[in-house]
Amino acid sequence: MVRGPHASFALVISFLLVPHAGGAQEPPTADYYVYVGAESADLLHRIRFGPDGASLERTIAVGEMATETEGPHGLNLSPDGRFLYMTTGHGVPDGKLWKFHAGPDTLVGDPILLGYFPATLDLTPDGLYAFVANFNLHGEPVPSTISVVYAPEMMEVEQIETCTMPHGARLDVTGEFLYSACMMDNQIVEVDTRTFTVTRRFHAEAPCSPTWVVPTRNRQSLLAACNRGDRILEIDRESWSLKRTFATGAGPYNLALTPDDRILVATLKQAAAVQFFDLADGRELGTAPSSTTVTHGVTVSPDGRYAFVSVEGVGAEPGKVDVFDLNRFVRVADLEVGQQAGGIVFWKMEEARRPPSFR
Repeated sequence: MVRGPHASFALVISFLLVPHAGGAQEPPTADYYVYVGAESADLLHRIRFGPDGASLERTIAVGEMATETEGPHGLNLSPDGRFLYMTTGHGVPDGKLWKFHAGPDTLVGDPILLGYFPATLDLTPDGLYAFVANFNLHGEPVPSTISVVYAPEMMEVEQIETCTMPHGARLDVTGEFLYSACMMDNQIVEVDTRTFTVTRRFHAEAPCSPTWVVPTRNRQSLLAACNRGDRILEIDRESWSLKRTFATGAGPYNLALTPDDRILVATLKQAAAVQFFDLADGRELGTAPSSTTVTHGVTVSPDGRYAFVSVEGVGAEPGKVDVFDLNRFVRVADLEVGQQAGGIVFWKMEEARRPPSFR
């Protein structure tokens, strides 16, 4: 169950007016909402970013056992924005998938058991099926699975064996194919969501240790982050061959694209930074530092203006959510959240409203 509808949490608001050639940074004209999980604190946060900066709207304690760190890890939303799905990677005896009403942030029903350490998840465009990578940090390094969950009933209907330590599961725009990275096997795996079978495997050169893969919306390419190789691979989907390589800073971890496939955003876990590329010509557009160390997840607003990045921090340090402007490639806001901020997902944007007065 949810351990409380509201958890007390120190609210820190920051808005950075970053100078550039044309003057001060222009503030946003809309309100943007994201959810982020704090893995070491068992907290789920809802954040609003608008004309007056970033603010913490709500904090929810999640989990079933107060003495157990259950680890919110992966987050995603149903295509209509009604339901928030969350994986917890730890716990007794195993990790689970949770379903909330987005907004009220109340549980729809009991969470369900999946495989060992369920991590990244994605949902089909009709919202009927969730695909969850069971990362499996436990025991011997053996092939693990992708869980298939019928979302309306929260019922696992299949586990598809893929590779060792599957991570970064993302569906293409049609929902017909799922792509997942295999950290230990240096593979990118393609799964047919209609037959629940592995259809192709792309073997990356060592060292790569891919941690994330994202398909372009035009269905032409896949982008895969080589966390150990400090590069991003672009794979041609038709020929299933390496098309291009992007050199990155240290430890690319998660990737996101603007809705028009124009800008590729990469979090650099080891470099404590975020890097931006023009996908058409491969140019680096900029690199901006994160507000703390261990940069993790990234999600992009539907208008392509902002990237929201989770940053874990180290030890007892709070996690952070950083906001980056995708016109000038600078950080424009940051906000303290719970320890080890990881999974992050965009919820909605709406007409701006002024926040309450904080004193």
